[in-house]
Amino acid sequence: MDISDWRKRIDKIDRELAKLLSERSRCAIEVGRLKRSLNIPVYDPDREEKIFNKIIANNKGPLENKALKRLFKRIIDESRRVERLEVEREKVTSKKITSSST
Repeated sequence: MDISDWRKRIDKIDRELAKLLSERSRCAIEVGRLKRSLNIPVYDPDREEKIFNKIIANNKGPLENKALKRLFKRIIDESRRVERLEVEREKVTSKKITSSST
């Protein structure tokens, strides 16, 4: 394979990663909704540690464990951010519905 072939392969992987990360975010939003309905804190350090441990246990390289952990910390941070944004949107929507019905 030449450089063009490798770049095409990377581009395809990037598209797949973006799709999977969006899917993961949608799942995180749903988990956030369930947590709110059950009055469970959004931040769960034990769960995060379990995620990191599973990722590291399945790591076959070439990325080092520390690198994977850094990447997943960012992914989880962004998932929490998306959850917060969704909560804010839902509150605004709820207020609009409430105020328009009065």
